[in-house]
Order: sequence, then C-alpha cells, then structure tokens
Amino acid sequence: MTDLVTVTPYGPAGASSRVRVFDWIKALDLRAARFQYLGLSLNSPSRLVRRPLGVVSAEARLRSLERQLHGHTVLMSKMASPLSNGSIERRLLEKAGRGVYDFDDALFHGNAGGLRRLGSKPQMWAKAVAAADVVIAGNDYLASHAMAVTSKSKVHVIPSCIEPSHYSAKSKYDVGATPVAIWVGSPGTEPYLQTVAPALLKLNKSIGLRLVIVSSGNAELGPLQPMVDRVEWSLSRVGAEMVKADVGIMPMLDDPWTRGKCGYKLLQYAAAGLPCVGSPVGVNRQVLSNIGGRSASPAPEWAEQILDLIEMGQRERRSLGTRMSAAVRRHYSYEAWGPAWREAVLGRG
Repeated sequence: MTDLVTVTPYGPAGASSRVRVFDWIKALDLRAARFQYLGLSLNSPSRLVRRPLGVVSAEARLRSLERQLHGHTVLMSKMASPLSNGSIERRLLEKAGRGVYDFDDALFHGNAGGLRRLGSKPQMWAKAVAAADVVIAGNDYLASHAMAVTSKSKVHVIPSCIEPSHYSAKSKYDVGATPVAIWVGSPGTEPYLQTVAPALLKLNKSIGLRLVIVSSGNAELGPLQPMVDRVEWSLSRVGAEMVKADVGIMPMLDDPWTRGKCGYKLLQYAAAGLPCVGSPVGVNRQVLSNIGGRSASPAPEWAEQILDLIEMGQRERRSLGTRMSAAVRRHYSYEAWGPAWREAVLGRG
C-alpha cells in the first residue's frame, strides 16, 4: 500500500522534482506510486518534439491516472503536463482523496514563446491552486500569490530543503595561488553571470580568479569565457567541485520571476561549508541572513565581497564554513521541516 501518488513533470534528474518530491520520499522513507511525464530533467520544446510517441504515451497515462485516484493522496509538483492549460491538473487534484499542489517558481508570471504557448503556465497554475486541498509554496512571495487564488488556510510555506549528509564537507580552507569561485546552475540561468561579469573580470585581472561553472550548458560567455572552466553537471560532481572551490556565487537579476526563486544554490554551498555571495533578491535575502552568506548589490559590491572572503584568514574561513553548514541543518534540512511537510502533505505530523 502506498502513502501517496506523486505527479511530477520531470524525473529525479530534474532539480525541482528531485528537491520538492523525490528527496522528501527518500528522507521520510515513504512508499509512493510515481508518475513522471517523460522522466527527463527538462521538458523543453526541442526535447518534446524529438519524442512524439513518448508525449502521446504520457498524455494517455495521465488520463488513465485520473480513474485511479479515488481515496489516494496526490502530491503534484508544478504541473502534470507541459502542454496543459490546467484542465488535467485540476481533474487530478479534484479526484484525489487529498490533492496537494507544490510549486517553487513564479509560474503565474507567464511563458516563454514557441511551443510553450501550447500550454499556459499561468492558467495551469491558477487552476491547480484553486483545485487543491493543500497548496505548498517554496517561499512567502509565492505563497502570497497563491492566497489570492485560494483560501489562506490551505497555503503552507515550506522552503526547498537539503540533505546535508549528501554533501562532502569542505576540509581545506587555505586559498591557493589561483583562487576559485564556483557557480552551480542550469543553462537557462547562466545569463545571470553577466550581471557580475565586470566584478569577476576585475578579480581575474588582479588576483587571477578562475570561475568554475557546473552546468549542462555550453554557451559562450563573452568576456568571461577566458576565465571559465566548465564541468558537466551531475549530482556527484556538484559536491566534489564545491569542496575544491574558495567561494560560491549566486548572482541574479531582480524581476518578478527571480523573486520567486528559492535560493537552492546558496543552500548547496552552505551544506558544503563553502563561503558564498548572493544577490539579495526575493528569498535570497533571508537565506543569506540565515546561513551567514554575503549579500552583494549593486554590482560593484561583488568584487569587494568575493575578495574579502578570499583574503580572510584560514581559521576564520573554516569557522564561517562550519557555521554555515550547521545553519543549513537547522533551518533548511529535511529533518528540520519533516513534521511540517508530513502535516501538509499527509495530514499528520
């Protein structure tokens, strides 16, 4: 017998599905029947076009799933189908014995162009929020928008959490002859690096700073390209690269979409005990305060904050890293948020 049925747009390699659903199942040792749309890390238009039979099969399985949900708790992350305007999400959540809708992005702010117009994220999001018995938002900004659609009593805020034991703890805090900053992310967020390019280039010129990018992307990064070392993203390589770096960075633009982000890169850096600098956008401001990270805005502050962390004494850097990893366990771990998640999703603490 299963504890719940999960509906996710991605497989375990998709960051939001992994963090918001699969890692919770593992952390709480739950039994779950899983529906994954195509099981990919991303449902981009180009990937969907290359898998027409898979898309047809996924859509058929969703319709079949509708008939099997009576009496079951359903946890849906973001969306059931990338082609949907919300009808299938609404039906799945309404037919469940307990329908739980979880989201960690500002889906209410619109779509990109191209094939994505086949499915309206704002319409889908609004229908899912209205149909759910329980709505879980990744931060207060997201929750405030959900409360405009459904009863405030249905909305819970549970941050994106992390399992500290999955990350190797940084043990060496001496900075070598070539200081290293690291950025972990996706191809879609790599352009944010351009917002701090002047600061990074200045440090490259003055102290030889290198930038390690852990991503599945391979786009040229303009003036930054000569100082960049790329590492193909994988779960195992993220941790290994972070413990070798000296500073973790998370620059972001300040716009309606980024204000809905949940600060996961900062939590990863902190879990590894890696001093970090981030843009104080949306929930990042609170996360940086809670974990002891550095806030940098406007752009000129980036060079100052990164340089200060690099020039910090080894003992002080180690102490900072230790405090950061402890703060993640206290504020953002699955253990810390377990009772709240059980209550929201399963109706029991």
